[in-house]
Amino acid sequence: MEKHYVYIMSSKGKVLYTGMTNNLARRVYEHKNKINRGFTAQYNVDSLVYYEEVDNEAVAAKREKQIKAWLREKKIKLIEQRNPEWEDLSGTWMNKILGDD
Repeated sequence: MEKHYVYIMSSKGKVLYTGMTNNLARRVYEHKNKINRGFTAQYNVDSLVYYEEVDNEAVAAKREKQIKAWLREKKIKLIEQRNPEWEDLSGTWMNKILGDD
């Protein structure tokens, strides 16, 4: 069964973007390098501040929709439960995946 991820990206000014993917490293790379024009490129949303792994695409889609419907304050609480310093969670493993370490 292919894993999927629901994630939240943030800009330095804490503009938030919620998404889902079956390849978190690839998707974060795309956000960081502004591969796709759109919201995250426009607002410089390039820091992975939250993610969760789920068992399938349907669960990921449902969870993404749920989080997107929340008020900003609830999203912030979700992030800060696991990542109170708003660190970029992709830092260490992104370098390993891309061979930059």
